[in-house]
Formats: sequence, structure tokens, C-alpha cells
Amino acid sequence: MTARSLRIGLIPGDGIGREVIPAGKKILESLPSSLGLNFSFVDLDAGYDCFKRTGAALPDKTVEILQKECDGALFGAVSSPTTKVANYSSPIVAMRKRLGLYANVRPCKTVLSPAFPSPTKTPIDLVIVRENTEDLYVKEERTYPDPSGDGGQIAEAIKRISSKASWRIADIAGQIALRRHKMRIASGSEVSHTKSPMVTITHKSNVLSQTDGLFRSTAREALGQPQFSSLKVEEQIVDSMVYKLFLQPEYYDVIVAPNLYGDLLSDGSAALVGSLGLVPSANVGEGIIIGEPCHGSAPDIEGRGIANPIATIRSVGVMLEFMDLPEAAEAIYKAVDANLIEGKLVTPDLGGQATTEEVTNDIIKRF
Repeated sequence: MTARSLRIGLIPGDGIGREVIPAGKKILESLPSSLGLNFSFVDLDAGYDCFKRTGAALPDKTVEILQKECDGALFGAVSSPTTKVANYSSPIVAMRKRLGLYANVRPCKTVLSPAFPSPTKTPIDLVIVRENTEDLYVKEERTYPDPSGDGGQIAEAIKRISSKASWRIADIAGQIALRRHKMRIASGSEVSHTKSPMVTITHKSNVLSQTDGLFRSTAREALGQPQFSSLKVEEQIVDSMVYKLFLQPEYYDVIVAPNLYGDLLSDGSAALVGSLGLVPSANVGEGIIIGEPCHGSAPDIEGRGIANPIATIRSVGVMLEFMDLPEAAEAIYKAVDANLIEGKLVTPDLGGQATTEEVTNDIIKRF
């Protein structure tokens, strides 16, 4: 077998990002040799600390190296200033725009373990696919005097939905559903023969008939392509989606939504698995995939060596999935699941006493 060489950018960012991204690197270096993968790495800078040092939260050099040299990347965390800071804006938002990372993919999975209680009685294994480039997040806002003359003001924001972005996000959601089903069958998952691949389109077209109406109709059209003939396609109004997601999360497979709804649903779904330290994500574009744990910079535990590395390690797996390396991704998922099922070495957020390094090494031993 000819080894495949891949270059990965490492962007720790702020806070515990500097502790969990090295864990992700160690996982990649420790993957079984039988997978035929060789990794090289480049350290890159971004984040609030970077802004304070250099005046740029996302240096042009970081973007250039990601575009020209990297097959994938891992991003750690960003600290957010508590008050407005002139010329500062989130580097991850800027990165999504500059690199064309149009999809934010957030798996939400529980592993039932006798070692610690789960928030749910049945296993959850779903993915939220959030459109990453438009909706209210185009940040086109204005404030002006109320024309009624009462001295008040009116603030407005543009909600932009395009058929191009809606088609693209629905199409990748369909691909994810099919790939997940294939991986479930290959792994002998207990749900492989009971859970059909399904995409749930989330919208509010009953009120926003033009914007969300366009998202709904375009997503329907995209998921009606011949390659998705085996998919079950459903729809859910976003407010009832929130209710049903918390009431019966085990029902769902892949949920696709515009930017704002996807943001809210994916953050809310993290509560279903017991800790943000378990929740991965990937920012997906045409040229590069960036894995990103969903937790923040956690300044309260920074430097103590107890940050949960599993969100980052799972993000490594999601990154590899989108790099068309499902066997490597599955090896990581199985090793993480085995660690959680046994439950002897878990970090304090899960009720344990293990360090970041101990959890990482325990997962590596399970390859």
C-alpha cells in the first residue's frame, strides 16, 4: 500500500485550545500504520491573544498557508472579550468566509455507560448541518430614527437566503446521511438495520414565506436528486423542531437548517450529551476541512491540564470523514466510545479525575 501524505494546520487559538489541539495532533500521529497515512503539521496563529499581540485575530499568513499548503486543519477555541474591542472580530467567522467553509457539521452522540449517568435513556446519534455563509449572519444591519417622531430608534437586519447556498447545504446533508448509514452498516452498529438514512429540513416558511420558503423548496429539490432516492426526507418548523429534538432526539439522523436555526439547534443539542467537552464539529468547504471542538476557551480551567480532549479528538474523526478517510475516522470513534463506555479515565466535566493527557493516552491504547 502506498502511504498517503497529508498536511494538517494546527490552530490552538486561546485558552484550553492550547491543551486540546496537541491531543488531536497526538491522535493523528498514533493512528494504526495499517491505514497507510502519514501526517505532517504546521503551527498557525489566530485568536484573541493573537489579536492583542499582532493587531490581527486572523493573520493573512495563516489563511495563505491553509489555502496553499494544508489538506485539513484543527482549530481550538477563541476567547471573547467581555466588552467591545475596536477592530476585533471573531477569527473563526472570518475564516469561514475567507476559506469558503459553507457548512458547519455538528455530530451529537451519546454513549451509554454504567460509569456516569447520561441525560437520555436511549442512545442519540444525529448530525446538525448548518448553512454557514448567509441568513442574518451576513451582518447587514442599520439603525435609524423612528419616523413616527417619538424620539425612538429602529434597528433592522437583512436576512439573506439564496437558492445556491440552500442547494449546496441540502446536498451535503444528503451525502452525510448516506455516508453515515454506510459507516453504521460497516461497523456492525446496533442501529444499522433499524435506522434508515433521513434528512429533516428545518425552517419557518409558515411565517417567512420568501426567505425560508426558498430554503425549504430548494432543499426539497436538492434532496430529490436520484442519488438520494434511498433517503427519507422530512420537514419540521423550527420551533416544534426544538421541542421534538429535546423530547425524542433518538429519532433524528441528519438535520439541515439555515444559519441562525442551525446555530441554535446545534448549541442546544450539546446539552443532550452531558458535556460540551464531548461535542465535535467540522467547517467544510470546497478546498479544506477544519475540525473544531464546540467548547469555548474555558478560562476557568485553563492551564490545569483537565480539559476534556474528546470533542477535539472526535473533531479529528469528522475532519477525516470529509477527507474521504472513513476507516481512520471510524477507528477514532470506536476508541473514544470504548473509553466512555468503560468510564474509568474521564475528565472532571464527566465526574472523573483524569487529566487531558491521561484520556488521550487511554484512547490511543484502544486503536
